[in-house]
Formats: sequence, structure tokens, C-alpha cells
Amino acid sequence: MTTIQDIKTLLETYFRPVELIGPGDTVITGPAKIEEAGAGQVSFVANEKYFRFLDEAHASLLIVHSDAPVSSNDGGRSFLKVKDPYTAFVFVLQRFAGTRQVAAAGIAHSACVASTATLGRNVSIGEHAIIGERCVVGDDTIIGPNAVLMHDVTVGNGCTLYPQVTCYDGTLIGNRVIIHSGTVIGADGFGFAPQQDGSYIKIPQMGTVEIEDDVEIGANTTIDRATMGRTLISRGAKIDNLVQIAHNCQIGNDTVIAAQAGISGSVRIGRQCLIGGQAGFAGHLELADRTSVAAKAGISKSVTQPGQAIRGVPAQPMREQLRQEALVRGLGAMKQKLDELESQLRDLRRQDT
Repeated sequence: MTTIQDIKTLLETYFRPVELIGPGDTVITGPAKIEEAGAGQVSFVANEKYFRFLDEAHASLLIVHSDAPVSSNDGGRSFLKVKDPYTAFVFVLQRFAGTRQVAAAGIAHSACVASTATLGRNVSIGEHAIIGERCVVGDDTIIGPNAVLMHDVTVGNGCTLYPQVTCYDGTLIGNRVIIHSGTVIGADGFGFAPQQDGSYIKIPQMGTVEIEDDVEIGANTTIDRATMGRTLISRGAKIDNLVQIAHNCQIGNDTVIAAQAGISGSVRIGRQCLIGGQAGFAGHLELADRTSVAAKAGISKSVTQPGQAIRGVPAQPMREQLRQEALVRGLGAMKQKLDELESQLRDLRRQDT
């Protein structure tokens, strides 16, 4: 049983101050969206433009910003005022979230574990999973059903690999990494040498993929091995579903990449960058730290100044691109005006003759 006071105590672990307005003994059964929440539930308002929902919400507890206009005379509801309601609500979600069972505890009878593999303590391996020769799996790691670790794969402590994840030979995965279903790590990079007769010779892909600690990779994402050396996903990076990361790329710490982005070979993306969905990168580029790339942007050259926001095809600094976009939208009116001026000019010429 969780009361409002319990949630306040939880949030005080992360925030100071946390101000409670209203009763603290109400039992909270779980979280809900603000427009759907009812009695016994908790929701949040993080942005002042949504303050209008405060009068309509029926949640027993609302987590709001410290500056939110709320009072104790508000229909018996309670409020927790914090500086960052969004993050506070994440901690509440964590409290109520159930544990997802990826694989039963222990090693499934149908799993195939090579005799040369090394397993840590409390490892769980699901049905029909394959652990190849000389693999190392760390403590408290879960390998889901039908997952495949080819030979010489290392997986750290506290990792979760969901069903049907495939890690090719030599892949190195750090601690507390989460990889969702259908993702393929370490497939060959797209390397072919063109010949005079129009055919191609495959370039051996002899490198590896290294994934550092606290990375999460979404479903059906592909990260290719390096031609030589390594493809690197650095600590804390978050990669969405259906992302393609090509050979020899380097993704910086805490960078976030949204779905369907495509990153060509040997691209270096800095720390704390935000890459929008369906963004596309030409090869051998560099993206400076804290760069924000809008959805569907086409990046054709390096961005060397940190902290910029870019968008468009080809991608440009946002202010410049928006100005160009506004000009393009005005081309119709501009053409109409030119047509009118040309018509007036023709009339004047007729009058002169």
C-alpha cells in the first residue's frame, strides 16, 4: 500500500524541497495520464500551458511545478510541488512498475551453452537461447529466449537481452545494458570494392562492436561491426527502434537517437546530442557535442560548433533554415506579384505605342 506521504518521502530522496498541499494519508493505487486519472491515482503537470487541466483532473494526487497555482481548498485533492515534475513522475512510475519477466530464473533446458562459456552469478538464459564458445556473461544478466551470442561475446553485469537479440562474434557489451527484441549487433558493415566490370568484391569486416555501460537499444535496430577497429556506442547512449548505425561509427555519451535514423559509416557523433527520427547522415562526418538534429534532416557535412540546432535537407542551423523555408512558402505570392507587375508593364508599353 502506497500513500501520498510515501510518495512525498520517495521524492525527497531526489528533490528538495517537496511541498505537500492537501491530505497525505490517501492511498494511491497507481499512475495515469492526467486526462484519464481518477480517484486513487497520481498524475502530473510539467508545463504551465497544461495548467488548464488542473481544474479538470480527477486524480487524487497531482505532481506539479513549484510555481503552479494550486491550494489546499481544491476539492480534496492533494498536490506535490517540485522543481521538476516530469522527472519526479518518472520516479513514481518506477515505484509502481512491475517486473517484466524476460526469462525464467536459471538456465532453460533447451538453451545451448558452450562448454567454454563462462557464466556469472544469478544468470538467467531463456528457452532455445544459444551461448557460443568462449562467451562471458556477467552477474545478474538475463538472456531472453531465442537470443544468440556467437563466439567470443562478452556481456557485463546486470544486462537484459530480450528475445531474439543476436550478437555476432567478438561483440563487447558493458554493464546494465538493455537490448530489445530483434536487434542485431555486429553484422558486417556495408563494404564492397567496385570493379571495372561493374561487379563488387566484399571487404572483410574484421573489427568489432563495443557497447559501454548503461546503454539502451530499441527493437530491430542494427549496429554494424567495424571494418577494422571498433564501432563504439558510448556510456549512457539511448537508441530507439529501427535505427541503422554503420561500421566504425562512434556515438558519444548520453546521446539520444530516435527511430529510423540512418547513420553512415565512420560518422562520429558527440556527447549529449539529440538525433530526431528519420534523420540521415552521409559518411565520415563529425557532429559536435550537444547538437540537436531535427526529424528528417539530411546531414551532408560536419557540424563543428557545439550546441547548435540544425534541420532541413541539407541540414543547416535552424534559424537560417527556417528563414529559407519562410521564403519558399512565400514564392507563390511573390510569383503572383511579379505576374501582376509584368502585366502592368505590358499595359504601359502598349500605351506608349
